[in-house]
Amino acid sequence: MSITIRLEEEQDYRQVEEITREAFWNLYVPGAEEHYLAHTLRKHPDFIPELTFVIELDGKIIGSIFYSKAMIIDYNGTEYPIISFGPVSIHPKYHRQGYGRMLIQHSIAEAKRLDYEAIVISGFTYHYHPYGFVGTKKYNISMPDGKFYTGIMALPLKAGALDKIHGKIYFSEGMYPNLEGLEDFDQTFPNKKKQLLPCQAKFEAAASEIDINEY
Repeated sequence: MSITIRLEEEQDYRQVEEITREAFWNLYVPGAEEHYLAHTLRKHPDFIPELTFVIELDGKIIGSIFYSKAMIIDYNGTEYPIISFGPVSIHPKYHRQGYGRMLIQHSIAEAKRLDYEAIVISGFTYHYHPYGFVGTKKYNISMPDGKFYTGIMALPLKAGALDKIHGKIYFSEGMYPNLEGLEDFDQTFPNKKKQLLPCQAKFEAAASEIDINEY
């Protein structure tokens, strides 16, 4: 068994989108949006191609991770560039086998090598705490609405990188594509049934959970 992690190439685009669609189908919403996000994010100026990787098993792509630029703006209006990742996808056939962990760890190491300051992401805490991510409340960094959510987490890539920054996190607009084109784009893939599932309500609850932890 041979595992390779490499930068995404143009020839990978469609396969990556297919895997992303499979990975997220009916997970957070009926159907999926993440494959369309991957498709549109590559064209956005905040996209970071040097941190966008695929993972191959015996020469076959089984997953990918995308990175984009983000910004913390402090209460004086000073801007601090950081980065974020997502979507992260592993084909369902290969879930819970450590491939996502390999992909994330590789990308974090590369982000450090490329001298980025910090990563801020959104997601389930149990997925990302093992990598060292903690709630941004620890650094007094809120979402634009001024609230601290458990699912918004930060990982400094340099010692003290976030210790003196207090403000609000702004993810790239590229992470919020206009979904008017989603239906037409989705019709270029094999038909799949959209379902309303309990995991979607769980995601909604997690996404709105306020961080009451003391750091």
